[in-house]
Amino acid sequence: MTRFIEEHRQTYGVGSICRVLSIAPSAYYATVARQKNPCVRSQKDKELCDDIRRVWNNNFCVYGARKVWHQLRREGLDVARCTVERLMRRMGLKGVIRGKGVRTTRPDPQRPCPQDLVQRQFHAPAPNRLWVSDFTYGAPRPGWSGGAYDWNAKEKGGTEVLPCSLLWGNMSPSGGDLLSTGRVT
Repeated sequence: MTRFIEEHRQTYGVGSICRVLSIAPSAYYATVARQKNPCVRSQKDKELCDDIRRVWNNNFCVYGARKVWHQLRREGLDVARCTVERLMRRMGLKGVIRGKGVRTTRPDPQRPCPQDLVQRQFHAPAPNRLWVSDFTYGAPRPGWSGGAYDWNAKEKGGTEVLPCSLLWGNMSPSGGDLLSTGRVT
């Protein structure tokens, strides 16, 4: 509002602009005076905002008000915690909140768990006689789509990461083959 009045005051005058905008001219003049001579608190806040942003950025933008406040105190700045909270809120800076882990699997207690037919002995007597699987959940990062992949560890030392559909398409189980999964009794 004050910028608009500043831009047009030479043409129309402060009084007539304030009358049209339904504000008191004294409010305009008080705002201009505050901008020219800010109070001590405003000056200190401006300096503190730079320090707060520096500490927050240097710590990977994860520090909340409490940790920023502690870091400022370690650096010798005597500042109240509520001041750091107020300025961080004004600047839109927030710390990362640690949350509870997401539970991705909820087994049905009524359903029986598969038997461990391999009995934790993962050595097959011949090729394609024993298939072992396990799964884990991981949240994909932004820009990544979820998908099922297999980490194929070979006996001779090589490893491959393949989409599961490629591996499952190549499976050729014969009668009597065993499949061991991660959830067994």
